[in-house]
Amino acid sequence: MRTLVLLALAGLGAQLVDGSLGMAYGVTSTTLLLALGTNPAAASATVHLAEIGTTLMSGASHWRFGNVDWKVVAKIGVPGAVGSFLGATVLSRLSTEVAAPLMSLILLGLGLYVMSRFTFRGLPKDRLGQPLRRRFLTPLGLVAGFLDATGGGGWGPVGTPALLASGRLEPRKVIGSIDTSEFLVAMAASLGFLLSLGSQGLKWTWVAAFLLGGLVAAPAAAWLVRLLPPRVLGSAVGGVIVVTNVRTLLNSDWTAAPAAVGTAVYVALYALWAAAITYSVRAHLRERDAVAESDGERQPVTA
Repeated sequence: MRTLVLLALAGLGAQLVDGSLGMAYGVTSTTLLLALGTNPAAASATVHLAEIGTTLMSGASHWRFGNVDWKVVAKIGVPGAVGSFLGATVLSRLSTEVAAPLMSLILLGLGLYVMSRFTFRGLPKDRLGQPLRRRFLTPLGLVAGFLDATGGGGWGPVGTPALLASGRLEPRKVIGSIDTSEFLVAMAASLGFLLSLGSQGLKWTWVAAFLLGGLVAAPAAAWLVRLLPPRVLGSAVGGVIVVTNVRTLLNSDWTAAPAAVGTAVYVALYALWAAAITYSVRAHLRERDAVAESDGERQPVTA
C-alpha cells in the first residue's frame, strides 16, 4: 500500500511538472520505476498506459484554458504515434541486461538536455507567430516518439524545447499542444507494448496509481502553466533525472563502480544541480525585474 501511495504522489508531482513545463512526466516516472527494479519495457509500458488517461485529461484542460494549437497537434502527433509504436516494438525485443542501462543512458541524456537547456537559455521568444512547417514537425515527431517509447519518456524533452527554440509559438501553446498530442503517442506506444509483451511484467495497480495522481494534477498544471517559472522548474527536474539515472548506471554491470567513485560522482552532481538551480533562480529574478522596469518606463507620467 505504501508503494502505491508513493507512486500516486509521484504521478501527481510528475504531471504537475509535465503540464506546466510540457515535459518530464515520462522520464520522471520511468526513472522511479527503474529505481524500484522494474523491467525496462514493463516500466515504459506502465507509464504509457497511465499516460493515456493523464494526457487526455491534460489536453482537455489545456484546451479549456486556450493553450492548444490543433494544427500543430495534428502535424506532430501522428508521426509521433508512428515513432512511439516502433520504439515500443524495439524495446520489447531487448534483453533486460541490455535495456536497463541503455534506457538510463537515454534518460540521462534527456535529463542533461532539460537541465542545461532551461538553466542557461530559458525560453526564447523571437519569431512568434510564424507558421510551423510539416517538414519540421514530421521528423521531430518521429524522433521524439521513438525516444519516448524506448526511453520511457522523451516526447516532451525533445518536442517542447524544439518548438520553443523555433520561437514561432508562444510558450503556453507549445506546452499545451505537446501535452495534447502526447495522447496519440501514449496510445500507440501502449499498443506496441501490449502486442509485443502482452501483460507480462505489468502491474495494473501501479498503472492505476500513476493514473490517479496524474488525473488529480492535470487541471491544476494547465492553470499553473501561466504562473510557475519554467526556467527554475526545468533545472530542478533535469537534476532529478540526471542524478537518479547516474545512480542506475553506476550500479549496472556496465560500470560496477566502486563505492568511493560513486560517492565522488554524487557529490559533484549534487553541487552541479544546486548551482544550476541557483543560476536559474537568479536569472528568473533578473528577467522579472527587467520586465517590471520596462513596464514602469512605459507608464505615462501624470501630473
